[in-house]
Amino acid sequence: MNFLFLTVLFPLIGFILLSIGRDKLSENTAAIIGVGSVGLSALFAVIAGISFVGSGQSVFVQHLWTWFDVNGFAPGINLQLDGLSLLMMGMITGVGFLIHIFASWYMRGDEGYARFFSYFNLFVASMLVLVLADNLALLFLGWEGVGLCSYLLIGFYYANPSNGWAAIKAFTVTRVGDVFLLIALFLLYQQFGTLHIQTIVTHAYDVYAGQHNLAFWTALMLFLGAAGKSAQIPLQTWLADAMVGPTPVSALIHAATMVTAGVYLTCRTHTVFEMAPEVLQFISVTGAVTLLVAGFAALVQTDIKRILAYSTMSQLGYMFMAVGAEAYQAGLFHMLAHAFFKALLFLSSGAVILACHHEQNIFKMGGLWKKIPFVFACFVIGGGALAAIPFITVGFFSKDAILGAVYAHGMLSNLPLYNTLYWVGVAGAFLTSIYTFRLIWIVFFGKEKTHAHAIHGVTYWAPLSILFVLSTFVGGFLKTPVANLLTSASIPQFLIPEQAESAIHSAEHTAVIIALIGLAVGVGLFVFAYGAVKSFAKTWFGAGLVHILENAFGFDALYNIVFVKPYLLFAKLFGCDPVDRLWLVLPAIVKAGSGFTSSRQTGSLREYASSMSFGVVVLLIILIAVQIVGK
Repeated sequence: MNFLFLTVLFPLIGFILLSIGRDKLSENTAAIIGVGSVGLSALFAVIAGISFVGSGQSVFVQHLWTWFDVNGFAPGINLQLDGLSLLMMGMITGVGFLIHIFASWYMRGDEGYARFFSYFNLFVASMLVLVLADNLALLFLGWEGVGLCSYLLIGFYYANPSNGWAAIKAFTVTRVGDVFLLIALFLLYQQFGTLHIQTIVTHAYDVYAGQHNLAFWTALMLFLGAAGKSAQIPLQTWLADAMVGPTPVSALIHAATMVTAGVYLTCRTHTVFEMAPEVLQFISVTGAVTLLVAGFAALVQTDIKRILAYSTMSQLGYMFMAVGAEAYQAGLFHMLAHAFFKALLFLSSGAVILACHHEQNIFKMGGLWKKIPFVFACFVIGGGALAAIPFITVGFFSKDAILGAVYAHGMLSNLPLYNTLYWVGVAGAFLTSIYTFRLIWIVFFGKEKTHAHAIHGVTYWAPLSILFVLSTFVGGFLKTPVANLLTSASIPQFLIPEQAESAIHSAEHTAVIIALIGLAVGVGLFVFAYGAVKSFAKTWFGAGLVHILENAFGFDALYNIVFVKPYLLFAKLFGCDPVDRLWLVLPAIVKAGSGFTSSRQTGSLREYASSMSFGVVVLLIILIAVQIVGK
């Protein structure tokens, strides 16, 4: 376990070496440093994990040094290993390593190869700091680190101005959430006198006893911070636009790192949320609305990566539904399962894009199952896991656990809200099946519209093969070990009484049946009635509906009207510094007076006499007026 710090150190060293070398390094050297550093990080994560599990400890803390000390506030650079951080560390380094291997193949020939891997290494290091930190100050450092790296990677192809704007948008929107998180940190420090995570989790029940308002606002600020990173309504608009970055970036952000940070934070500080039940309900409602909005948006997207982006947003909605229902372990296991199949889907989409000469429009593809059969198989398994196809995919074991837990929470707590949320989740599963089948059918079947070439290379098929296996039922075998790890980390399991088990199983079976019906509807719409679908899309109602869904219900347009345009107007008005200009009135008056008096210096005796006479007359009038007023 003493090697724990090396899991963070190796990616940092890789970042430094690649940053110094930049364009001086060959692609092979950059790949060896970039991939190798994360590979070593994954290796030492395994060593630390085996040592930790074998030791029987529940928590291990490695103190490196004290960050700073200001009036007793002395956060340390300390790494904490428990069941939750071990799960996150394994997911980040394991899936991240596979994505790095694939990226070494995908990015060949691109300008800035070493620069790309330097950002990639820093991204992994920042995320590891985030999940291993034993205090919220250090966690926030990692939190901001992944925000910076997302900006750098989303805007990697900076020659295109639209990519730069997408990067700025992602950075700005997530910073809004970060402001709320900072407020939460201030509140926590004010209430606990520390930002040490274990202290906060342990003493939350005592500190917040009788202080419901404080608990409410602290929990709400924490969640809004999490919502920004995990792209939940109303801070979800950045995620789809982030697809302009290289495809491995999309895989890393969506599968193993940035977007999972919000789920991790809420689970890590779960006792704070439990002291504010209204916030827990709000979290579940937010997740449910997000998964529904994202599901509808994914139905009509034409960019292969944007479809997967909206599916990520939707799956994160399921995770937050679970957190709000206090089914933390179900949400975290779905996060792990999602890391497997979403990495598989994004990397497979990258292979499709390269095979089709960087084409991303699914309607310009078609007939690819013959040209790239292995990628087709990966898409089928990944899409099946996304749609939670029963028994054969890992998504079945994780998503149904969430829906069952939400239904059970409504039954056991006698809160009808959660029964409604269960049906929203089922509706989301129905939509997921439809848009997943639509994606696979249009890309891989039908007439070939873009000539695709075969793709080869061990660095392409090896990571896909591993993710392929983990996305099947094989990944489902991890459920029990993960549950044991999380229980040891004091992340409670959602326990279902025996008398309620039958009803819960019926609810889970219902969700499976609805998802399969959605698959059948997808087959009917896009195989047998596709002409009718296209005809409907050309009607005034269909075109309007497609426009609304394509723009994800117009949140971008709304924010443009409510926030962007007023801000630009404000900037235009105050960009010229009106306060400074107001003070310029005084010298302007003096200058005008000087100009006027100077113009009166004519040298004409007649004008001087007239002016003096006029002045005398004015003075007499003033004196007479004063005397009259005095009487």
